[in-house]
Amino acid sequence: MQLEITGHHVDVTDPLREYVATRLQKTERHFDRVTNVHCILTVEKLRHKAEATVNVNGAQIYADATEENMYVAIDSLTDKLERRVRKHKEKLVDHHARESLKRNID
Repeated sequence: MQLEITGHHVDVTDPLREYVATRLQKTERHFDRVTNVHCILTVEKLRHKAEATVNVNGAQIYADATEENMYVAIDSLTDKLERRVRKHKEKLVDHHARESLKRNID
């Protein structure tokens, strides 16, 4: 997984970069076909926004989160990404194929 982190109106420090990397590795556990992740961290007055685009085979998955703390925004972003990646993975699995196999056996 290739990870790119950029910041708008915020310096992306090493601890912040490491925190994002460790949190985004969870999405790779759910779906191993993650090729590229682009994360953008933004600060606008009191709003901290974290957004990410995950490139998987054949699709792009986007999520964003806005909170008062950057670390909380990153946490909610990764939670959203995990849900969306799992949903994408479930769409790829053909559940109807199992039903046809059961009918052929009976």
